[in-house]
Amino acid sequence: MSLTPITPVDETVWAGRTDGSAPEHRRWHQVANGQRSAQDNDSSGVGKQRFAIIGFASDEGVRRNRGRPGAAAAPDALRKALAPMAVHADFAMTDAGNVTVEDQDLEAGQENLADHLGPLLDQHQLTVVLGGGHETAWGSYLGRNRSVRLAEQRVGVLNLDAHFDLREAEKASSGTPFLQMARADQAAGREFRYTVLGISEPSNTRALFQTAAALDVEYLTDEECSRQNLPRILQAVDRLVQGVDAVHLSVDLDVLPAATAPGVSAPAGYGVQLEVIHEICRHVARSSKLVLVDIVELSPRFDIDQRTARTAARLITTLAHEALASGAVALDGHDSISSGDLA
Repeated sequence: MSLTPITPVDETVWAGRTDGSAPEHRRWHQVANGQRSAQDNDSSGVGKQRFAIIGFASDEGVRRNRGRPGAAAAPDALRKALAPMAVHADFAMTDAGNVTVEDQDLEAGQENLADHLGPLLDQHQLTVVLGGGHETAWGSYLGRNRSVRLAEQRVGVLNLDAHFDLREAEKASSGTPFLQMARADQAAGREFRYTVLGISEPSNTRALFQTAAALDVEYLTDEECSRQNLPRILQAVDRLVQGVDAVHLSVDLDVLPAATAPGVSAPAGYGVQLEVIHEICRHVARSSKLVLVDIVELSPRFDIDQRTARTAARLITTLAHEALASGAVALDGHDSISSGDLA
């Protein structure tokens, strides 16, 4: 299959301080710059866990949903925030570049993302999609359905979000991806497995709660997602994980309080504390079933001191380290690698 070309990443995005070239000095920008060319000749990835990033430069879904545009600039902003962070594991990394939505043709952009994402999922234990608005998640869904590795797998979706995003609308948007998934799974004879943590009751209509109930969606509200309630939260995660073969995690940064994540389309008036979101991410990553992550709704134009981008980068770092150390779902022909192999 001939893939539609995507925009290569400007190498200046992956930049930061260099303390040395030895593994103990490694930062994300060194992994990205040092291993991108090696990945091209497939020499450095042998025997290592493989990690991939692809950007989805889109805010068309946010525009259609009458939110604050700006998420199209997020993928490179997330890379810049990730670049100086320390790396404490040895894994091979691929940065596939950015899929860009052009001329407001969201559907074509989502199809393009899916075409590139399917092979990435087949070749890497963990792939992170840098959104983009939450319309990114539908492109990710299409991509995982084009993955050979996941073809026979039961995939569950864990969404950390203030919103169900089960909206009924004439045109797809950032508010519709999980209803699109539910209907596509139903049409294909698959069970729709969807859990949402962080729902803001004032930000979701009664109709959305009724849709969630009709689809048997498990959820906890932002008020229920307190530090004191962490055991119950992680039990909800475990119920999803235990019933599936692989997990698609979608992190909408508007689940966080506005003070932590001001740079989003819809800043939260309440939100779930970062320590809780971080622990959820760590927990699902350690399950050995995490294969796909969306990080969505960063809008750099509204960010303050890169606060939202840095928070997202911290979550990506945790997810990558924990998932790869735990041994994500094995690639065809390869056994998962234990944490002892990732010194």
